Amino acid sequence: MSDAMQSEAVHSRPELLAAADQAARDKGIERDEVLEAMEQAIQKAGRSKYGHEHDIRAVIDRTSGAITLARYIEVLDNDAEIENEITQLPLDQARRLKADAEVGEFLVDPLPPIDFGRIAAQTAKQVIVQKVREAERKRQYEEYKDRIGEVVNGLVKRIEYGNVVVDLGRAEALLRRDESIPREHFNNGDRVRAYIMDVREETRGPQIFLSRTHPQFMAKLFAQEVPEIYDGIIEIKSVARDPGSRAKIAVLSHDSSIDPVGPCIGMRGSRVQAVVGELQGEKIDIIQWSQDQAAFIVNALAPAEVSKVVMDEDANRIEVVVPDDQLSLAIGRRGQNVRLASQLSGWDIDIFTEAEESERRNEEFRARSALFVEALDVDDVIAHLLVTEGFSKVEEVAFVPLDDLMDIEGFDEDVANELQARAQSFLETRDAELDERRRALGVADDVAEVEGVTPEMMVALGEHGVKDRDDLADLVGDELRFIMLAEKGEHTLDSIAGLDDGDLRSLLLPSPLAADEADALIMAARAHWFADEDAPADGDPAVALE
Repeated sequence: MSDAMQSEAVHSRPELLAAADQAARDKGIERDEVLEAMEQAIQKAGRSKYGHEHDIRAVIDRTSGAITLARYIEVLDNDAEIENEITQLPLDQARRLKADAEVGEFLVDPLPPIDFGRIAAQTAKQVIVQKVREAERKRQYEEYKDRIGEVVNGLVKRIEYGNVVVDLGRAEALLRRDESIPREHFNNGDRVRAYIMDVREETRGPQIFLSRTHPQFMAKLFAQEVPEIYDGIIEIKSVARDPGSRAKIAVLSHDSSIDPVGPCIGMRGSRVQAVVGELQGEKIDIIQWSQDQAAFIVNALAPAEVSKVVMDEDANRIEVVVPDDQLSLAIGRRGQNVRLASQLSGWDIDIFTEAEESERRNEEFRARSALFVEALDVDDVIAHLLVTEGFSKVEEVAFVPLDDLMDIEGFDEDVANELQARAQSFLETRDAELDERRRALGVADDVAEVEGVTPEMMVALGEHGVKDRDDLADLVGDELRFIMLAEKGEHTLDSIAGLDDGDLRSLLLPSPLAADEADALIMAARAHWFADEDAPADGDPAVALE
């Protein structure tokens, strides 16, 4: 290579460094990333001129801006297979060019600088733009990926098919139409505040997704308006929203001297009104959270008054009884009040009026009394006394301690003994009939060996094609609960698979089996599968030792 070429190759290019500095400042990325993009552009132009098969590399001096362009050839062992004769050389040939060449070394062949033509310059510009854009996207992702859950401010940049593109200053974010408050309208240049819901790294760059309907958006707004929440004195336990219409927020004070609701409302409602204004007039109920779930749900149903609650912890369901004139208030317009209370508490809520509750209790009383009259062959008075004392099944009468029956007013030892004898006789006769019926249905004896399986259950299983223990073990809990339903309507085992969670819970609510009981029973049916796996095989050393 001539001295003139050498001089030209190392010629200072301060304008190159100035351009890199300008691009780095404009895009908010590192200067080195811009220079690396320029080097790749020069390499691409060099390969276009000298041949794409060559390993051509460019280096820009970080101090002077001088460009060095060279072709690299890898030195391989003499026995190594040459995959590319242009970019690789065996050691003996390499030493003809450079006497002290070693395996793994690269022979560097300097090349004259490129006179960028129009096409080459355009290509280089495209590469630089692309690389700078990639570096900018990487910087945006790294900056925002740990900011999920923050509230940010931005300006509306443009609106695309109802989706709002928000300029956050150092990045763009997307506020989708379904994450905007209903009837909310934005124009270009409007200031918008939103919650960072998600940040994803996608092929077209990082996507920052905003939301104004997320429950936590409201929680963050309260934290900004209420110093006690920011300081941790008051904690937001849960939030439920019907965006743009109504919301409920449950708060707890960690300082017994501070009421959690008052500070959230503020002087003359100033704090809550600031949040309401940001949420386009969304009405907000601030509720004191309680560890007593029944009391909490009563609070959550405000402004309705509640007469009584009955909780079913196994089904995570609660029945709420309200005065007749409070029903519409408790349910709310289009079910809004009870729906928000359910979301806030995490419980399924059924609401009844006092009249409906009374009628339902009377119906249960009549049904249970009729059961005892028929099963025990007693008159209405005795049947009513048993139901009044809390008996609901014949099994309870048959196996309860005799003293519990004798404690009922008007019952002496003779009456108690006679009632138990009749109850046990009834159960024996019924079980015998059920056993005969399950045999007729082809249900195997091994099903009866599963702990928890009753004669009624075996008949119900047989009617649904569950014939042996493996059939039972193949069921899931919801299927077993469905089989045990007395009233199934038009549903079948196949059809319940298509129901959503809410409809399935409602359908299975009357099942005599709770979810955990059904799961435990199925696991008991599967026990023999694992026993077979754990049993030592014939000839096993453990067997021989014994």
